[in-house]
Amino acid sequence: MADDPAAPDPPFEHAPVMVELIVELLRDVPDGIFVDATLGGGGHAEAVLDAHPGLRLLGLDRDDVAIAAATRRLARFGDRVRIVRSGFDQLERIVGEAVGGSGSATDPSDPSHLDPYPATEGVSAVLFDLGVSSPQLDEMERGFSYRSGAPLDMRMDRRQAFSAVDVVNDYSFPQLARVIETYGEERFARRIARAIVDARPIRDTGHLAEVVRSAIPAATRRHGGHPAKRTFQAIRIEVNRELDQLAEALDGAMAVLAPGGRMVVMSYHSLEDRMVKQTLRDAETGGCTCPPALPCVCGAEPTVRLLKRGAWKADEAEVALNRRAESVRVRAAERLIPESA
Repeated sequence: MADDPAAPDPPFEHAPVMVELIVELLRDVPDGIFVDATLGGGGHAEAVLDAHPGLRLLGLDRDDVAIAAATRRLARFGDRVRIVRSGFDQLERIVGEAVGGSGSATDPSDPSHLDPYPATEGVSAVLFDLGVSSPQLDEMERGFSYRSGAPLDMRMDRRQAFSAVDVVNDYSFPQLARVIETYGEERFARRIARAIVDARPIRDTGHLAEVVRSAIPAATRRHGGHPAKRTFQAIRIEVNRELDQLAEALDGAMAVLAPGGRMVVMSYHSLEDRMVKQTLRDAETGGCTCPPALPCVCGAEPTVRLLKRGAWKADEAEVALNRRAESVRVRAAERLIPESA
């Protein structure tokens, strides 16, 4: 369904997860640019800007509705805020334009009006809040939820043509099974993929959810949440290239982070969290290949220190207020200051 440019923006009421922890983790970073790579409705960004007057925000998001909501929410910060409609895989390029002051002044996504500062200094903080937001799930027309009959969409960036309908109705059986098994970690992936192929054309999300439910053994359907949850997650990740983009984004964030700057990542499922954990481990060890029990002799040099060994999790009080917090894992690292500095 085509977007109606004349239609009013739907509400984007999003309660930020573990906001007090995020503020605390970023409280002592140097003054400079704070990149919120998954801006959403701007809840985390607002709290961080309030707590740290020396930060200016460069916010990224692919979702036009989220950007409209964040723009309204953050308007009171004036020129401390710049929002760019982009996937976070473009983080390093966009930061380069911001610090270098390059780009066209007529480009609405151009961040060049930020006062340039030397690119070698990098940015002070980078935040990722991964996955799909509650407002995206609640807006049924977006097709993220398995709880109603909505268009097979699932695009975070509605400018792209590729959507869930292409995955569900056009992928071959092997392609579909791979997506569901890899991104959904679904043990019945092949059964589900076969059922989807046999039921084509799949009309909407309600039809898809029913096909998935019927493909899973009855005994398994009685526990573990909605039987279509993993399949919908897998298709959403495929549509939006979430894990491919995350790998690029994490590398980009590491490349632009200033000495003393911090990166904080909030993950909601194991695939994301494993990728984040490995990225931070590689940075902490400098990519050391020596046996763990022996001193390093390969010349690797660490570039970050972890702020916690492992991940922060939400407590019961947080989960009671916001169910999305139940699965969150927060990992954070600080860029080391070179010994020669």
